[in-house]
Amino acid sequence: MSLNLAAAKRLRKELQNLKRTKEPDPDIYLIPDGNNILQWTALLRGPSDTPYSGGVFQLAIDCGADYPLAPPSITFVTRVFHPNVHFRTGDVCLDILKKEWSPAWGVQAACRAILALLSDPDADSPLNCDAGNMIRGGDMLAYNTTARMFTVENAMFLAWPSTATTTDKEG
Repeated sequence: MSLNLAAAKRLRKELQNLKRTKEPDPDIYLIPDGNNILQWTALLRGPSDTPYSGGVFQLAIDCGADYPLAPPSITFVTRVFHPNVHFRTGDVCLDILKKEWSPAWGVQAACRAILALLSDPDADSPLNCDAGNMIRGGDMLAYNTTARMFTVENAMFLAWPSTATTTDKEG
């Protein structure tokens, strides 16, 4: 079986599992591209008690032909101010999306890890140096205020889907 077919088979299985779950994740909404099962969109609900609370963040997920042996590429489409998210490209600096990836994880687990990162930023390996410097310098007021401003300006216009399960689109 070619790598591309193996990746598509695995993603179809992940999609089936998402549809079958009785308790869908209330903070993650996953939508596969109708034409390409390797491409997904994620909507993440900003964690409460963070400057991202109330925001809905759109991410683009690209599972390459070698998925799940290699991690998916995940980028923020919604602009976000966070030390571990590149300000212009939306790239995410997260160990499980790089060298710590395991094929046991899936798209939903990767999104759960990104939500955890929003709650607990790692200022020691910043892609956004301004955000990292604010946190490392102990200026949480500046960081939280700036992150909140970006959330209000960029992540408050997307409505959360009315159903909490993944749509019926398949590639």
